[in-house]
Amino acid sequence: MSDHAVASSKPAVHFEPDDQVERLKTEILRKLTYSLGKNPSVAQPHDWLTAGILAARDHAIDVWQGTTKESYATGRKRVYYLSLEFLIGRSLAETLNNLGLTGAMAQAMRELGVDLDRIETIEPDAALGNGGLGRLAACYMEAMATTGVPALGYGIRYDHGLFKQRIDGGKQIEVPEDWLSFRNPWEFERREASYRIGFGGSVTGTTTPGEVFWAPEETVFAVAYDTPIVGWRGRDATTLRLWRARAMHPLSLDAFNQGDIIGAVAERNRAEAISKVLYPNDSTPAGQELRLRQEFFFTSASLQDLVRRHYRQFGTLENLSDKVSIQLNDTHPSLAVAELMRLLIDQHKMEWEAAWAITSATISYTNHTLLPEALETWPVALMERLLPRHMQIIFGINARFLNDVRRDNPEADLATLSLIDESHGRRVRMAHLAFVGSHKVNGVSALHSSLMKETVFAPLHAVFPDRITNVTNGITERRWLFSANPGLTSLLQETCGDAVTDDIGLIRRLGAHAGDTGLHDRLRAIRRANKERLAKVIRQDCGVTVDPNALFDVQIKRIHEYKRQLLNILETIALYDAIRSEPYRDWAPRVKIFAGKAASNYATAKSIINLINDVAAVVNNDITTRDRLKVVFLPNYNVSLAETIIPAADLSEQISTAGMEASGTGNMKFALNGAVTIGTLDGANIEIGERVGEENIVIFGMTAEQVEAAKRNPRPTADVIRDAPHLEGVLDAVAGGAYSPGERGRYAGLVDGLRANDWFMVLNDFESYRQAQRRIDGLWADPATWWRMSVTNTAHCAWFSADRAIREYAERIWNVPLKPAAQL
Repeated sequence: MSDHAVASSKPAVHFEPDDQVERLKTEILRKLTYSLGKNPSVAQPHDWLTAGILAARDHAIDVWQGTTKESYATGRKRVYYLSLEFLIGRSLAETLNNLGLTGAMAQAMRELGVDLDRIETIEPDAALGNGGLGRLAACYMEAMATTGVPALGYGIRYDHGLFKQRIDGGKQIEVPEDWLSFRNPWEFERREASYRIGFGGSVTGTTTPGEVFWAPEETVFAVAYDTPIVGWRGRDATTLRLWRARAMHPLSLDAFNQGDIIGAVAERNRAEAISKVLYPNDSTPAGQELRLRQEFFFTSASLQDLVRRHYRQFGTLENLSDKVSIQLNDTHPSLAVAELMRLLIDQHKMEWEAAWAITSATISYTNHTLLPEALETWPVALMERLLPRHMQIIFGINARFLNDVRRDNPEADLATLSLIDESHGRRVRMAHLAFVGSHKVNGVSALHSSLMKETVFAPLHAVFPDRITNVTNGITERRWLFSANPGLTSLLQETCGDAVTDDIGLIRRLGAHAGDTGLHDRLRAIRRANKERLAKVIRQDCGVTVDPNALFDVQIKRIHEYKRQLLNILETIALYDAIRSEPYRDWAPRVKIFAGKAASNYATAKSIINLINDVAAVVNNDITTRDRLKVVFLPNYNVSLAETIIPAADLSEQISTAGMEASGTGNMKFALNGAVTIGTLDGANIEIGERVGEENIVIFGMTAEQVEAAKRNPRPTADVIRDAPHLEGVLDAVAGGAYSPGERGRYAGLVDGLRANDWFMVLNDFESYRQAQRRIDGLWADPATWWRMSVTNTAHCAWFSADRAIREYAERIWNVPLKPAAQL
């Protein structure tokens, strides 16, 4: 078994009553006996894990039900968070931590002959997301529970998630993720909460509200599965409600009896495919249709559910926007605008104007990208075939919107404002639909929100100048510091006070000790222990032995050209060449650590993974570089692996092309744990730099404005390469097969693409990045300076807490009154 969580998951905080251990032992044994039917003498590790989860879940349920009762009794406004991803990772350690049961559970298990740390590592990561979008949603669910915001998160219960990544011969291999093979003991199936989701068919009737009838050609069931998410100190909980697709008729008995075994289950297979995998390959028409079916499936189920819940409690929908806030996490749930209109008009017989006022006052939208290709659009023909009633409503929204614009501004460019892009075969602009149908639209960093106004949403911003706002992303310190880095947490409690675990703002007190060499020594020992744990994972998963004394230089995130793993590995080659050319120099020893998945149909990203592994094969076997340079690519990046890597990192690579990374959250996690950032002036890097001080972050490369100017007037590639003396040799070596001797032309296309169109400024930023890395060498060689920078980063990152972000959403966007501190 590959257990990435070699590091202990025990937090530094325990607050259990004295009798908790005996109570937990009794609960665990009862679960083992009566829920699993196992005698302790024959129970396997997975049985003990499940019994422990069920015991912890009972405590979570107490909190959960109390929160639900209080929410209904007070009629407080509730947030419904719609996201196609919730990357929650493993749940046992976090739940025990937030309930204050970790110490008692560890002791109870120990007295039963079980090692809690060990069984925690066999809990599978919930395969419900891919990257930052899903991890942000998971952090926000926990932060809403911690801050007392009544909330439900809505998503899809994927059978297999994205995929499990293997590296074979340096190449990414995708295999199904089997996280549900032993079921999910955290969840509750809610068969009573199931809804019909229609596709295709025809629309008849008049335009009178309540007299338009959509007769779907196909109908599937959405069945709810609920998981409680407990906040810090177990004072409140939120609900994660995920939808599973089921066929109306799981078996055609006629077809089966006639010998058509495959046809007998065809309807079931088609329906259940909706919730099989995250992000099906949409490079084919069938894959594109499945992607759209997924998005409408979970959006429609969620809207039907929240409308039903609201109507059951209040008996009217007239006050929906007063009691409900719907947050769209990126463009995937944009169909919520049309679906809520359909429910209000067709099922509840509201007039259009009243329904639109409620819809736009209830929905808000978070944008996560400025990349045009990531702003979803759907062919009108596909929408009309699959969702004919919704296409009618979108046309109606668009006509009224454009008429209002034309009335107020006859000179407006309606083509750029329209929800329908007529220039590329008529496509529905989903981001435009979300923007027009929301009362607030937020970016996720100060730069990103500013660029939204100037680039992709500039025409809409001119019409709605007060709609765009900013809420910079945040992370939950409970998971990414207290649980992931218990050694550092203990030191923070000692230095900043025990209350730091309840008020992360107190972490600023650490800054007064930034120059304390005694503190540096203790931090170095904590980091060293974390690095030793990571080194074990690297040896186990990659077969490479690394030196914990070396600088651990880390870039972990999904593989994409704009995130520029390619820039990193090209500079690594330049460093490798320099070490070989001047072996007598006192080079700072480095371990270059990569991890991340490439989308299955993203050929360039998969080629970059292959190149990283090919470079690693050469570098790691060269006696010239010995322990001065190692390169590793850790497979199957997930939350649990990140929890082991981040506390061990010395250098955080945040090197996206300026203007393309909306915010980032990995940059916050690394900085909070004391890693020094090397990065561009992009996303939240800017805000990190403002808080930690420019002398404690290493910035390089072009600004967003310079990137845009370079795209408008690109420099000749020959000039760019000439001004970077080490670059041409690196490109020639890669293109010529120096790192792929068995296939000399393997990377010729990758290099030719860079030379032809350096869209992501890899070549343009290469020399600046290389020089920044040499500055890093100098800083690492000066321990007093390095650890002062590390301490300062940790001390000034409290602002990036998800709790702060949720409070801003509550106050600026949702209009949800927060509980007084005394009630939390």
